[in-house]
Amino acid sequence: MDDEQIDAAAAEALRPFSAEAETEEPAGGPPENPYTLHQELQQTMNDLVGIIRREAEMKQALEKLAELRVRARRAGVEGHRQFNPGWHLALDLRNMLLVSECVARAALERTESRGGHTREDHPSMDRKWRNVNLLCRLTDPSGGLAATDPVRGQIALERQTTEPIRPDLLALFEKEELVKYLAEEELYE
Repeated sequence: MDDEQIDAAAAEALRPFSAEAETEEPAGGPPENPYTLHQELQQTMNDLVGIIRREAEMKQALEKLAELRVRARRAGVEGHRQFNPGWHLALDLRNMLLVSECVARAALERTESRGGHTREDHPSMDRKWRNVNLLCRLTDPSGGLAATDPVRGQIALERQTTEPIRPDLLALFEKEELVKYLAEEELYE
């Protein structure tokens, strides 16, 4: 890293202390409380990308995440840099929003139910998904958070094909346990 990158990272980390002074932020307004943003993020993921998932709700979640991402740019804190949990949370919000978007986009893309991923609108396992992993990548690796379009977002999904589970490894597990993760025909290949 060069000095310019280090200075930019330091300025970004310290931005929550000057949120009140900034007026040119996207969708300007008063500083946002990081605790409020965190609570709204938790509630959004719980309500819209929870245990039982539905396409319309996950699309709604992506819209809400785009809104929260813009608001998180205005997260402001008071006090000093010495042990300041509000500042730490303001810094953590970026990654929390990225992870939440990864979960929502991947769950929306995967049109099946398997293991801990349950889609009410796609209740069965689908063999075509068995050997597919979904990888999340930043659409802007420079770390920009300005994207407000929930369709584009911050995350791009990439499908990666995996190798089938070797028979000797399958033999190590009880068939009754594997039925949660593998389609019937996969158990007896």
